[in-house]
Amino acid sequence: MKTIKYSLSLGLLLSLASCADDQFVDFKTEKPESIAQYEYLNAYDALKTYIDRSVSPDFKLGIALSASDFLKGEVVRTMAISNFDEMTAGNAMKYASCVANDGTMSFSTVAKFVEEAKAAGITIYGHTLAWHAQQNNKYLNGLIAPIPLPVDPNAANNFLHITVPNAGKDPWEAEIYYDLSTPLEVGKEYVISMKAKATSNVDYNFWPGVIDGDTQYLPSFSAGEKWEETSITFTASMPINRLRFCFGPFQGELCFDDVTLTSADGENLIVDGTFDTGDLSHWTKPSWMGTYTYEIGKEGNDNAGFCLTMTNTEKKDNNYGSQVWYQFATPLTEGKAYTFTAKVKATDVYNCTIFLQSTSVGSQGYPGGFAIGTEWTDVSFVFTPGFDQVDKFTFNFGDFVGTIYVDNVVFSDGTSEIYTTNFENQSIAGWTSWDGYQALSAEGEGYSSNQTSIELTPEEKKDTLTWAMNNWVKGMMEATGGYVTAWDVVNEAISGGGNDEGFYTLQSAKNVSAEDAKNNFYWQDYLGNEDYVRIVVAAARKYYAENGGVNPLKLFVNDYNLESDWDDNKKVKSLVHWIEKWEADGVTKIDGIGTQMHVSCYANAATQKSKEDHVVKMFEILAESGKLVKITELDMGYIDENGTSVKTENMTEAQHKAMSDYYKFIVKKYFEIIPAAQQYGITQWCATDSPSDSGWRGGEPVGLWDSNYSRKHTYAGFADGLAGK
Repeated sequence: MKTIKYSLSLGLLLSLASCADDQFVDFKTEKPESIAQYEYLNAYDALKTYIDRSVSPDFKLGIALSASDFLKGEVVRTMAISNFDEMTAGNAMKYASCVANDGTMSFSTVAKFVEEAKAAGITIYGHTLAWHAQQNNKYLNGLIAPIPLPVDPNAANNFLHITVPNAGKDPWEAEIYYDLSTPLEVGKEYVISMKAKATSNVDYNFWPGVIDGDTQYLPSFSAGEKWEETSITFTASMPINRLRFCFGPFQGELCFDDVTLTSADGENLIVDGTFDTGDLSHWTKPSWMGTYTYEIGKEGNDNAGFCLTMTNTEKKDNNYGSQVWYQFATPLTEGKAYTFTAKVKATDVYNCTIFLQSTSVGSQGYPGGFAIGTEWTDVSFVFTPGFDQVDKFTFNFGDFVGTIYVDNVVFSDGTSEIYTTNFENQSIAGWTSWDGYQALSAEGEGYSSNQTSIELTPEEKKDTLTWAMNNWVKGMMEATGGYVTAWDVVNEAISGGGNDEGFYTLQSAKNVSAEDAKNNFYWQDYLGNEDYVRIVVAAARKYYAENGGVNPLKLFVNDYNLESDWDDNKKVKSLVHWIEKWEADGVTKIDGIGTQMHVSCYANAATQKSKEDHVVKMFEILAESGKLVKITELDMGYIDENGTSVKTENMTEAQHKAMSDYYKFIVKKYFEIIPAAQQYGITQWCATDSPSDSGWRGGEPVGLWDSNYSRKHTYAGFADGLAGK
């Protein structure tokens, strides 16, 4: 999943400059004769010549590269065509490379890549249709963002209220600052926007700069007697960390609200620019300016009041491990339809299950439940008691950690209301639990008609993102025009933790770090663990067929650490388990499994033996699955006896040869264990050793060639593995 970087020597580039693209260079090592240990590499042919096509007729040897490097021609193009059957683009065919912040898609690089691959007679392996990383988070999160509601002019509102009792002569005689947590990037464009009003028309200067340093003088803002939105677009000419608003000649009241500072990536750099939390910690004024004040101002009315809260601090084994119920004064009538309506929200999305229970007879009914989002939404739930003496309407939330808020509750029987409350009497009488999960909220936490947005329901989010996924896959299939017949349809779905019937769960924003949750977009959290893959597979098959796809389409689920020894290959077992679940609908078909083998060769013999044993186990599990098997991303580093990764510059000949042996072992075992009918291929992820500044295994000896495209011992090991030596 990494950007491939190549470092080419000037001499090699010059030697290839006169070569036409169809004149394939024989990459042979040119070493001084005194270095005898490298001379044997000159006898090796191109890698793909070592494949026994009579035994493995469908096997494809692949290389990962940058699409732009291939399109330039020269050494990368020649290396790929002469040694390999297939290419994988490192980044060009990923979502974030093709989808802009407004959702528009550009596949120009993809289309050109396909065109040039056709001309060169080399196939492309598609990477990747669905993944949580390298998505356009701004666009996708925007699709499912709460829908803004019309603003009630009488609604409660907080704002920054500045009072200036005396007018001065110059702008700098009265200033207020906002200090940024991180300086702005020089040369980058930003937009500062706000709503402002004043007791009289005023122009006030915006002079951002460096604290106790230089100032960038920008145009003025203006404010009238009513709230109006205003903005300034500017390019930072210095590392600005202080925003200065200067209004010295003004006398009266000046108000700011909804302050934002954004760049093209969409992140707002202003903390609490709505002032709703009352956080003024970033706002300050010079200590010597004592003639004006600033504070949180308030206007309008807030009818939020109180509500019922149900809080669970520890996840239980079952949803009924935590319960809160409302107990009716008179039991409900068996067979009669009742309706529960309320305003509900929670600290996280949750599907709440309802039980109908009887205190006197101990019976229990299961009428279903409803979804709860993170914004106040209406719930209407119809239920019919299936037995006599039902007097408890029970919320079950043992498998939820957080707080559920309930307000404006009404129970009715179709003709009259039998219980109603908005909790403004500050009473939760009738609401009970065994362990005190229920409580009256703090004032202001209840439902407010002044809410500014409404959350999409889980069903609406799923519908929207299903459309977005189909739109993306359709665009990619149109761009590739049926030429790309094999894809990573879903990438890195398995989490490596959790428990799903004894196997690992899927990745989710709920089981990763806060940083990963922020930077990635987990489609499965919205589409569902099963439907996520089914939706992508269906879209791929549909739009491939509609856009010139004639040859059979092969769809792979691709993941890493399948050869893991620390959990005895539990991840590959989990992936096979999930494929069985995805295919259980009788429609979805996964053709193959891709294994990312970003491995290391270990100096410690016991560790290396364990690694090799679990490579074998992985291949055995994959063979038993009956699916096509592809090593999608093979590269290797070296770990010394101290457990330290060895950089290329520090590698010894013995260490290089040990890596060569491990490459040979992996490739040879693939052919020995995977039946010929299941052998899709092997892709080397790094052609050359990684440059020291690379984001992927920087400075490590991961290539089959060095940075000058001279063959390494690993080239020989890889070739020998292909040949079965």
